[in-house]
Amino acid sequence: MGRRSLSGKVVVITGGARGIGAATAHALAARGAVVVIGDLDGDKARETAAAVGGSGHALDVTDHAAFSAFLGSLGPIDVLINNAGIMPLAAVTEEAPSTTVRQLELNLHAVIHGTRAAVALMLPQGSGHIVNVASAAGKFGFPNASTYCATKFGVVGFSEAVRAELRGTGVEVTCVMPGMVRTELISGLAEIGVLRPVTAEAVALGIVRALERPRFEVFVPRRLNALTRAQRFFPRTVSDWAMRVIGADTALVGPSASRAAYEARVQG
Repeated sequence: MGRRSLSGKVVVITGGARGIGAATAHALAARGAVVVIGDLDGDKARETAAAVGGSGHALDVTDHAAFSAFLGSLGPIDVLINNAGIMPLAAVTEEAPSTTVRQLELNLHAVIHGTRAAVALMLPQGSGHIVNVASAAGKFGFPNASTYCATKFGVVGFSEAVRAELRGTGVEVTCVMPGMVRTELISGLAEIGVLRPVTAEAVALGIVRALERPRFEVFVPRRLNALTRAQRFFPRTVSDWAMRVIGADTALVGPSASRAAYEARVQG
């Protein structure tokens, strides 16, 4: 299959005002796509969109009626990138119930609803592409991020099932699983060996390539693919040992005070 052109394609990015979403907006605009950004921070969404010649809108993806209305108001859309998400960190016994609910609503329920609404619009046109931004935390469990991992495991499983449902319809599904990325999400966390963070631009490039040559799984960096596959062939005790050796068991534990601003903002 040849490379698909993105020129003129209407691409909607949730949580596109900053981080991976903003980097993806820039990468897509450079390839001629028509970028539409929806973000809870409407001012920042408009600022980022203006920089790429697109349009920015205030959007709360946890308001399902508003999310559906937003997508329906855009006319035919070619791509929906479900990127909005948060990663508050706490031990399971210390996480506030409201924080648990917030993560489920934003990281998982909004992805499910956005996918459902976009697919309903894409099926009649016989084409489209859903990109769900999950995480390596959708394949591995990390201490101090139990609910976050649960939501990302959910996104991976949901994406796999929807992909199977849509086979033969012309609507594609991609699940993106980055490791640690240099965005606000990892503020205050230590950099650890094999888990050294990648840039948001690297993740954006992975998304663009999957749109140009559709594939389901996108790991950034690519070595995460090998790690997830290797995990399946070893006993749990060996996998647990390997996670300790590479420092994954403490990667999200004990964030510094410099993370406080992010944690406060994502509580909603």
